[in-house]
Amino acid sequence: MRTALYPGTFDPITLGHIDIIRRAAVLVDRLVIGVAINRDKGPMFDLEERVAMIEGECAKLSAETGTEIIAHPFENLLIDCAKEVGARIIVRGLRAVTDFEYEYQMVGMNRALDSSIETVFLMADLKHQAIASKLVKEIARLDGDVSQFVTPAVNDALMQRLGKA
Repeated sequence: MRTALYPGTFDPITLGHIDIIRRAAVLVDRLVIGVAINRDKGPMFDLEERVAMIEGECAKLSAETGTEIIAHPFENLLIDCAKEVGARIIVRGLRAVTDFEYEYQMVGMNRALDSSIETVFLMADLKHQAIASKLVKEIARLDGDVSQFVTPAVNDALMQRLGKA
């Protein structure tokens, strides 16, 4: 079984993330969405909420693609998480050239830690390249409309969190 790990904070999951998940799902038999527990980032949504959003959005994708898609929280090294879930592939989404420099460094470090795990980059669809969770949260905080960047369920969760529902 070909298993891949797509890691991130997913705070919240956006249409850009969903695009990468959809395209990665057709390449593997099992896709693990690694939900990073990154206390330094101070997420808007707690771990359970982010996992629930991912599970809600990915249930449809799993049915469409026939690929098992699961959310898996992790707080250890990415390479250790990949080993833990049996992933031989790490999927990373790229939006712009600026993402590539950071990702290039990460690949080098991960290959030094375990050269048997490959990293695969998927370019975000053009219509999703500007989407970043950080910007979505900022737009929502300032009363902007984020419905073009997230699903209706995630939009509702954002509005509730910000007391705008």
